[in-house]
Amino acid sequence: MNEWVNWSKLETARPTRVEEPTDTAAIVAAVERARTERTTLKMVGTGHSFTAISAPEHTMLRPTRLGGILDVDRDALTVTALAGTQLKVLNAELEALGLSLHNMGDIAEQTLAGATSTGTHGTGGIAASLAAQICGLQLVTGTGEVVTATETENPEVLEFARVGLGALGVLTTLTFRVEPLFVLEANETPMSWDEALDGFDERAANHHHVDSYWFPHTDRMLTKTNDRLDIEVSEAEPLSRWRYWWDDEFLSNTLFGGLNKVTNRFPGTIRRFNQVSSRMLSSRSYSDAAHKVFTAPRNVRFREMEYALPREAGLTALREARAAIEASDLNITFPVEIRTTPADDIPLSTSTGRDSLYLAFHTHVDADHLAYFALLEPIMRAHDGRPHWGKVHTRTAADLAPAYPRFGEFLAMRDKLDPERVFANPYLRRVLGD
Repeated sequence: MNEWVNWSKLETARPTRVEEPTDTAAIVAAVERARTERTTLKMVGTGHSFTAISAPEHTMLRPTRLGGILDVDRDALTVTALAGTQLKVLNAELEALGLSLHNMGDIAEQTLAGATSTGTHGTGGIAASLAAQICGLQLVTGTGEVVTATETENPEVLEFARVGLGALGVLTTLTFRVEPLFVLEANETPMSWDEALDGFDERAANHHHVDSYWFPHTDRMLTKTNDRLDIEVSEAEPLSRWRYWWDDEFLSNTLFGGLNKVTNRFPGTIRRFNQVSSRMLSSRSYSDAAHKVFTAPRNVRFREMEYALPREAGLTALREARAAIEASDLNITFPVEIRTTPADDIPLSTSTGRDSLYLAFHTHVDADHLAYFALLEPIMRAHDGRPHWGKVHTRTAADLAPAYPRFGEFLAMRDKLDPERVFANPYLRRVLGD
């Protein structure tokens, strides 16, 4: 029996049919068959969403044969790639071409379609999300039509399908605005809670990208600033192979994962473990091609809830979250991540219409995440938070609609592109309705 399991092992599905289309025509045929049979169909990506947003009910399409760059326009500074391309593959191919995306998150395993459709984002910059860098796309609709959408052709489809949740069609190609390859310098600095929060706004204003981590049950934080350097990649000073292995592979993954397994069995040791380990943090600086600074290996499996708060409410929500954690009897091993993004104009982007501050809460895959997320989600909601579409949350269409000014317009576009709900699944029915 076929079984789909997402990366965090939180969601599973057993599709009736599994296919690996090799081109758009094969996707069209699969959609038309599902429509005739009155069944459903999902393209699954790599399963890095923590929700069941891509979980297939009946037919599962795998994107394994739909990767690679199709076109490079150096005059317009755009690159078109097949939507099944993994971000890490696109980054490597762009570097070879002397090009780069403007911004991205810290994981590069996702397909382009999956990462953009769920609103995957980085921090800072002019455009924080991958979707905000899209200037064209092609998708197969629920009626089997192949639609090309650009800023001049079907612009209303482009507007909504950049963060389409997989509800509007199967993305086949994506065109991104790119930049000449650039170097980022990263500076990672341990600091106290008060020092980090007191200087947060100034730090965010003075650096291109800022990412901060608070270690629960401690007064310690780690702040990472990324800034552009006006040098060639050949002049950058990356971490040595030994330092990279020791810091990012051994300490952050192998050792951290092993200690999580131990502390999960003896949760009473977690608070002391955090206090000791957070005191062992040290500063470091390095520079490299942008994508090598933005992204990092994530071999320890975890579960995550992330909320986008209005920028002005974000630090208040963080302080309330800390107070709630400290007043509870929960023992949390993973740090809380804090990022900021500029507003964008994508209807279902979590940053639509407002500058945002994101708070991300994690647990080890073997730990119980339910009580932790249930404790903090009401705080996020009280500050008009919007949940990341690809991360754990309990929201429904009824309470999501007021959070998005153009929610009704998105539903109208869904009615137009997938009137028979070929792309529906339980998650989409919960967050969008029937």
